[in-house]
Amino acid sequence: MSKLNIFELIPATLQDELFEELASKGGVKIERIVSFGHTTPESQWYDQNSDEWVILLKGEAVISFQDESDIRLMAGDYLNILAHKKHRVSWTKPDTQTIWLAVHY
Repeated sequence: MSKLNIFELIPATLQDELFEELASKGGVKIERIVSFGHTTPESQWYDQNSDEWVILLKGEAVISFQDESDIRLMAGDYLNILAHKKHRVSWTKPDTQTIWLAVHY
């Protein structure tokens, strides 16, 4: 068993948002997401089959929900997104890494 750090081993440049599965078992998946000004395409909405708890560890972001207002997240902010609640990332801070920890359950 080796120790890892959530803030390490991140590529210096990212063409696309980075999704990395850190652990999974029994229908629960934990992933690290790294954004660097990345957003979800305007015509695309995430419509997931499971609930998702997400915390912003570093950076800033805005999550938009279909037909609802936006939620701005700063480091330390978290929220629970219910299954089939359509959402998208409409903004991440362009000049710094935005690091998320997501738990799908």
